Amino acid sequence: MSRKAFLLSVCLCLAAAGGSVLWSATARPAPGPIQPPKRIVSLNLCADQLILALADRGQIAGLTRNAMDRDMSAEVDRAKGVPMLANSAEQILAIDPDLVAGMPARRSAAVGGLKGRGYRTLDLTSADSLADIYASIRATAAAVGHPDRGDVMIARMKGELASLPRPGRGRVAAYYQRRGYMTGTGTLIDDLMRRMGLVNLAAKLGKPPLAQVSLEEMVAARPDFLIVETATDRVTDQGSEMLHHPALRDIPRISIPQAWTVCGTQAYTLAARNMAYRIIQWDRVHH
Repeated sequence: MSRKAFLLSVCLCLAAAGGSVLWSATARPAPGPIQPPKRIVSLNLCADQLILALADRGQIAGLTRNAMDRDMSAEVDRAKGVPMLANSAEQILAIDPDLVAGMPARRSAAVGGLKGRGYRTLDLTSADSLADIYASIRATAAAVGHPDRGDVMIARMKGELASLPRPGRGRVAAYYQRRGYMTGTGTLIDDLMRRMGLVNLAAKLGKPPLAQVSLEEMVAARPDFLIVETATDRVTDQGSEMLHHPALRDIPRISIPQAWTVCGTQAYTLAARNMAYRIIQWDRVHH
Protein backbone atom coordinates (compact mmCIF):
# COMPACT_ATOMS: atom_id res chain seq x y z
CA MET A 1 0.00 0.00 0.00
CA SER A 2 1.26 3.48 -0.78
CA ARG A 3 1.93 6.11 1.83
CA LYS A 4 -1.07 8.29 1.08
CA ALA A 5 -3.17 5.16 0.64
CA PHE A 6 -2.47 4.27 4.26
CA LEU A 7 -3.98 7.53 5.47
CA LEU A 8 -6.95 7.21 3.14
CA SER A 9 -7.64 3.67 4.23
CA VAL A 10 -7.80 4.91 7.82
CA CYS A 11 -9.89 8.01 7.10
CA LEU A 12 -12.12 6.89 4.26
CA CYS A 13 -12.43 3.09 4.62
CA LEU A 14 -12.63 2.42 0.90
CA ALA A 15 -15.48 0.06 0.26
CA ALA A 16 -14.57 -1.67 -2.96
CA ALA A 17 -12.93 -5.02 -3.49
CA GLY A 18 -9.41 -3.76 -3.19
CA GLY A 19 -9.32 -0.05 -2.52
CA SER A 20 -5.60 0.57 -2.14
CA VAL A 21 -4.58 3.77 -3.89
CA LEU A 22 -1.69 5.60 -5.50
CA TRP A 23 -0.62 2.61 -7.52
CA SER A 24 1.09 1.99 -10.80
CA ALA A 25 0.51 -1.15 -12.80
CA THR A 26 2.72 -4.03 -13.84
CA ALA A 27 1.26 -6.74 -16.03
CA ARG A 28 2.32 -10.32 -15.44
CA PRO A 29 4.09 -11.63 -18.53
CA ALA A 30 2.26 -14.31 -20.48
CA PRO A 31 3.60 -16.61 -23.20
CA GLY A 32 2.62 -15.98 -26.82
CA PRO A 33 0.36 -13.31 -28.28
CA ILE A 34 -2.44 -12.03 -26.03
CA GLN A 35 -5.88 -11.23 -27.34
CA PRO A 36 -7.40 -7.96 -26.06
CA PRO A 37 -9.58 -8.81 -23.06
CA LYS A 38 -13.36 -8.60 -23.45
CA ARG A 39 -14.40 -8.72 -19.78
CA ILE A 40 -12.15 -6.52 -17.64
CA VAL A 41 -12.81 -6.31 -13.91
CA SER A 42 -11.07 -3.75 -11.70
CA LEU A 43 -10.59 -4.24 -7.96
CA ASN A 44 -8.82 -0.96 -7.31
CA LEU A 45 -9.72 2.74 -7.46
CA CYS A 46 -6.61 3.64 -9.45
CA ALA A 47 -6.98 0.71 -11.81
CA ASP A 48 -10.56 1.91 -12.39
CA GLN A 49 -9.29 5.19 -13.77
CA LEU A 50 -6.56 3.71 -15.93
CA ILE A 51 -8.96 1.17 -17.40
CA LEU A 52 -11.57 3.84 -18.12
CA ALA A 53 -8.99 6.00 -19.88
CA LEU A 54 -7.33 3.28 -21.95
CA ALA A 55 -9.83 0.47 -22.64
CA ASP A 56 -12.88 0.43 -24.87
CA ARG A 57 -16.04 0.89 -22.89
CA GLY A 58 -17.36 -2.43 -24.14
CA GLN A 59 -14.34 -4.21 -22.63
CA ILE A 60 -15.16 -3.08 -19.07
CA ALA A 61 -17.29 -5.56 -17.11
CA GLY A 62 -17.01 -4.04 -13.65
CA LEU A 63 -15.33 -1.32 -11.57
CA THR A 64 -15.18 -0.56 -7.88
CA ARG A 65 -17.86 1.65 -6.37
CA ASN A 66 -15.25 4.34 -5.80
CA ALA A 67 -15.16 4.90 -9.56
CA MET A 68 -18.32 7.01 -9.10
CA ASP A 69 -16.98 9.01 -6.15
CA ARG A 70 -16.09 12.46 -7.52
CA ASP A 71 -13.92 13.22 -4.49
CA MET A 72 -11.80 10.14 -5.19
CA SER A 73 -11.82 9.55 -8.94
CA ALA A 74 -10.85 11.88 -11.78
CA GLU A 75 -12.75 9.71 -14.28
CA VAL A 76 -16.25 9.83 -12.83
CA ASP A 77 -17.85 11.07 -16.05
CA ARG A 78 -16.43 8.14 -18.02
CA ALA A 79 -17.59 5.70 -15.36
CA LYS A 80 -21.28 6.56 -15.71
CA GLY A 81 -23.24 3.53 -16.83
CA VAL A 82 -20.43 1.04 -16.19
CA PRO A 83 -21.35 -1.82 -13.80
CA MET A 84 -20.15 -1.28 -10.23
CA LEU A 85 -18.92 -4.24 -8.19
CA ALA A 86 -19.75 -5.16 -4.63
CA ASN A 87 -17.14 -6.75 -2.40
CA SER A 88 -18.24 -10.16 -3.64
CA ALA A 89 -16.18 -12.96 -5.17
CA GLU A 90 -19.39 -14.56 -6.43
CA GLN A 91 -20.25 -11.49 -8.50
CA ILE A 92 -16.80 -11.42 -10.08
CA LEU A 93 -16.81 -15.17 -10.71
CA ALA A 94 -20.17 -14.83 -12.46
CA ILE A 95 -18.61 -12.32 -14.85
CA ASP A 96 -15.77 -14.77 -15.59
CA PRO A 97 -13.32 -11.94 -16.38
CA ASP A 98 -10.45 -12.40 -18.79
CA LEU A 99 -8.48 -9.64 -17.03
CA VAL A 100 -8.55 -8.75 -13.33
CA ALA A 101 -6.90 -5.37 -12.81
CA GLY A 102 -5.62 -4.01 -9.53
CA MET A 103 -5.39 -7.23 -7.55
CA PRO A 104 -4.76 -5.81 -4.05
CA ALA A 105 -1.89 -7.04 -1.95
CA ARG A 106 -4.05 -7.57 1.13
CA ARG A 107 -6.75 -10.20 1.37
CA SER A 108 -10.44 -9.39 1.18
CA ALA A 109 -13.55 -11.50 0.70
CA ALA A 110 -13.42 -10.96 -3.06
CA VAL A 111 -9.69 -11.50 -3.43
CA GLY A 112 -9.76 -14.62 -1.30
CA GLY A 113 -12.36 -16.11 -3.61
CA LEU A 114 -10.33 -15.31 -6.72
CA LYS A 115 -6.98 -16.69 -5.64
CA GLY A 116 -5.91 -19.74 -7.59
CA ARG A 117 -8.50 -19.28 -10.33
CA GLY A 118 -5.87 -18.63 -12.96
CA TYR A 119 -7.23 -15.30 -14.07
CA ARG A 120 -4.95 -13.08 -16.09
CA THR A 121 -4.09 -10.15 -13.83
CA LEU A 122 -2.74 -6.63 -13.94
CA ASP A 123 -0.95 -6.35 -10.61
CA LEU A 124 -0.21 -3.08 -8.85
CA THR A 125 2.73 -1.49 -7.12
CA SER A 126 3.19 1.86 -5.45
CA ALA A 127 3.35 4.95 -7.71
CA ASP A 128 5.26 7.77 -6.09
CA SER A 129 6.68 9.59 -9.12
CA LEU A 130 5.86 10.66 -12.65
CA ALA A 131 8.05 7.84 -13.96
CA ASP A 132 5.85 5.37 -12.06
CA ILE A 133 2.76 6.89 -13.68
CA TYR A 134 4.24 6.45 -17.16
CA ALA A 135 5.06 2.84 -16.33
CA SER A 136 1.50 2.21 -15.13
CA ILE A 137 0.02 3.76 -18.26
CA ARG A 138 2.21 1.65 -20.56
CA ALA A 139 1.47 -1.57 -18.69
CA THR A 140 -2.27 -0.93 -18.50
CA ALA A 141 -2.52 0.06 -22.16
CA ALA A 142 -0.70 -3.12 -23.16
CA ALA A 143 -2.84 -5.28 -20.89
CA VAL A 144 -6.12 -3.96 -22.33
CA GLY A 145 -4.84 -4.40 -25.87
CA HIS A 146 -4.32 -0.74 -26.83
CA PRO A 147 -0.61 0.06 -26.34
CA ASP A 148 -0.84 2.93 -28.82
CA ARG A 149 -3.26 4.73 -26.54
CA GLY A 150 -0.71 4.59 -23.74
CA ASP A 151 1.94 6.11 -26.00
CA VAL A 152 -0.43 8.91 -27.02
CA MET A 153 -1.39 9.64 -23.42
CA ILE A 154 2.22 9.79 -22.26
CA ALA A 155 3.24 12.02 -25.16
CA ARG A 156 0.38 14.39 -24.35
CA MET A 157 1.31 14.50 -20.67
CA LYS A 158 4.97 15.18 -21.47
CA GLY A 159 3.99 18.01 -23.80
CA GLU A 160 1.70 19.60 -21.23
CA LEU A 161 4.24 19.33 -18.43
CA ALA A 162 7.07 20.68 -20.60
CA SER A 163 5.06 23.85 -21.18
CA LEU A 164 4.55 24.55 -17.48
CA PRO A 165 6.74 27.05 -15.59
CA ARG A 166 8.42 26.37 -12.25
CA PRO A 167 7.07 29.28 -10.23
CA GLY A 168 8.01 27.94 -6.80
CA ARG A 169 11.52 29.47 -6.92
CA GLY A 170 12.68 27.43 -3.93
CA ARG A 171 9.89 28.48 -1.63
CA VAL A 172 8.65 26.03 1.01
CA ALA A 173 5.27 24.30 0.85
CA ALA A 174 3.48 21.82 3.09
CA TYR A 175 0.82 19.39 1.91
CA TYR A 176 -1.39 19.60 4.99
CA GLN A 177 -4.36 17.27 5.33
CA ARG A 178 -7.22 16.48 7.65
CA ARG A 179 -6.29 15.94 11.29
CA GLY A 180 -2.89 17.52 10.73
CA TYR A 181 -1.29 14.90 8.50
CA MET A 182 1.54 16.14 6.29
CA THR A 183 2.84 14.28 3.24
CA GLY A 184 6.59 13.85 3.06
CA THR A 185 9.25 13.07 0.49
CA GLY A 186 9.25 10.09 -1.86
CA THR A 187 5.56 10.62 -2.64
CA LEU A 188 3.58 11.77 -5.65
CA ILE A 189 2.79 15.08 -3.95
CA ASP A 190 6.48 15.61 -3.27
CA ASP A 191 7.20 14.88 -6.93
CA LEU A 192 4.66 17.56 -7.90
CA MET A 193 6.19 20.08 -5.50
CA ARG A 194 9.66 19.59 -6.92
CA ARG A 195 8.31 19.92 -10.47
CA MET A 196 6.88 23.30 -9.47
CA GLY A 197 10.17 24.42 -7.92
CA LEU A 198 8.87 24.10 -4.37
CA VAL A 199 10.67 22.64 -1.35
CA ASN A 200 8.68 20.19 0.76
CA LEU A 201 8.50 21.33 4.38
CA ALA A 202 8.61 17.69 5.43
CA ALA A 203 12.15 17.45 4.07
CA LYS A 204 13.25 20.54 6.00
CA LEU A 205 11.77 19.14 9.22
CA GLY A 206 13.09 15.62 8.64
CA LYS A 207 9.61 14.09 8.71
CA PRO A 208 8.72 10.63 7.38
CA PRO A 209 6.55 10.15 4.26
CA LEU A 210 3.43 10.56 6.38
CA ALA A 211 3.52 12.45 9.67
CA GLN A 212 1.05 14.11 11.97
CA VAL A 213 2.17 17.70 12.50
CA SER A 214 0.58 19.80 15.21
CA LEU A 215 -0.88 23.20 14.52
CA GLU A 216 1.79 24.77 16.71
CA GLU A 217 4.60 23.07 14.79
CA MET A 218 3.14 24.14 11.45
CA VAL A 219 2.78 27.76 12.59
CA ALA A 220 6.36 27.77 13.87
CA ALA A 221 7.66 26.36 10.58
CA ARG A 222 5.80 29.06 8.64
CA PRO A 223 5.83 27.59 5.11
CA ASP A 224 5.34 29.91 2.15
CA PHE A 225 2.35 27.87 0.95
CA LEU A 226 -0.09 25.34 2.33
CA ILE A 227 -1.30 22.81 -0.23
CA VAL A 228 -4.69 21.44 0.79
CA GLU A 229 -7.45 19.31 -0.67
CA THR A 230 -10.41 21.26 -2.04
CA ALA A 231 -12.73 19.11 0.08
CA THR A 232 -11.29 20.84 3.15
CA ASP A 233 -11.97 24.36 1.87
CA ARG A 234 -15.06 24.25 4.08
CA VAL A 235 -15.29 23.07 7.67
CA THR A 236 -17.30 19.85 7.62
CA ASP A 237 -15.99 18.05 10.71
CA GLN A 238 -13.23 18.12 13.31
CA GLY A 239 -10.76 16.71 10.82
CA SER A 240 -11.06 19.74 8.54
CA GLU A 241 -11.66 22.28 11.31
CA MET A 242 -8.01 22.56 12.33
CA LEU A 243 -7.06 23.60 8.78
CA HIS A 244 -9.15 26.75 9.31
CA HIS A 245 -7.54 27.82 12.57
CA PRO A 246 -6.87 31.60 12.65
CA ALA A 247 -3.16 30.91 13.16
CA LEU A 248 -2.98 29.49 9.62
CA ARG A 249 -5.04 32.21 8.01
CA ASP A 250 -2.13 34.25 6.66
CA ILE A 251 -0.37 31.34 4.95
CA PRO A 252 -1.29 31.30 1.21
CA ARG A 253 -3.20 28.22 0.14
CA ILE A 254 -3.16 26.09 -2.98
CA SER A 255 -6.31 23.97 -3.16
CA ILE A 256 -6.21 20.86 -5.34
CA PRO A 257 -8.91 18.20 -5.74
CA GLN A 258 -7.89 15.00 -4.00
CA ALA A 259 -9.07 13.08 -7.06
CA TRP A 260 -6.15 14.52 -9.03
CA THR A 261 -3.47 13.30 -6.63
CA VAL A 262 -4.80 10.19 -4.90
CA CYS A 263 -3.84 7.98 -7.85
CA GLY A 264 -0.96 7.88 -10.30
CA THR A 265 -2.86 8.69 -13.51
CA GLN A 266 -3.00 11.32 -16.24
CA ALA A 267 -4.68 13.63 -13.69
CA TYR A 268 -1.13 14.42 -12.54
CA THR A 269 -0.97 17.06 -15.28
CA LEU A 270 -4.18 18.67 -14.02
CA ALA A 271 -2.71 18.95 -10.53
CA ALA A 272 0.57 20.37 -11.88
CA ARG A 273 -1.18 22.96 -14.05
CA ASN A 274 -3.45 24.00 -11.20
CA MET A 275 -0.56 24.32 -8.78
CA ALA A 276 1.49 26.43 -11.18
CA TYR A 277 -1.49 28.69 -11.98
CA ARG A 278 -2.30 29.35 -8.32
CA ILE A 279 1.28 30.20 -7.41
CA ILE A 280 1.57 32.58 -10.36
CA GLN A 281 -1.76 34.23 -9.52
CA TRP A 282 -0.73 34.73 -5.91
CA ASP A 283 2.57 36.29 -6.99
CA ARG A 284 0.79 38.69 -9.33
CA VAL A 285 -1.54 39.88 -6.62
CA HIS A 286 1.07 40.28 -3.91
CA HIS A 287 4.08 41.56 -5.82
